[in-house]
Amino acid sequence: MNPQNVVVYPIVLHPEDAGGYSVEIPDVGNSWPQGDNALEALEMAQDLIGTMLVNKSTFPPATPFESLTVSSPAIKTLVEVDMLALRKNHTHIVRKNVSIPEYLNELGKKQGLNFSEVLTEALHDKLNA
Repeated sequence: MNPQNVVVYPIVLHPEDAGGYSVEIPDVGNSWPQGDNALEALEMAQDLIGTMLVNKSTFPPATPFESLTVSSPAIKTLVEVDMLALRKNHTHIVRKNVSIPEYLNELGKKQGLNFSEVLTEALHDKLNA
């Protein structure tokens, strides 16, 4: 897996008096996702990070884990998000108008090619995405 396709950010789990956890994500967004338990809170943090970054070509730098200070009973940990997998499942489509040689257009139409699919696959290959 290409390391540029994976992001890792520190987060802080804050236990709530009523139960569950709220999650502080210092480097991404201004939202605090919540979960009924630690595992759900981690999943919500991954989801929020992925959603905030899915359409970005560069990602905000992560705060070094060692420099993140927390007070008890808060828990600091790391969350990893596979941006490649997320992007492959992301359904937002952008329409592009492209120009190709006429003979390739005719050959492609005769073979019943889906030009959008071919372009998407070529971009994935070219960009190692």
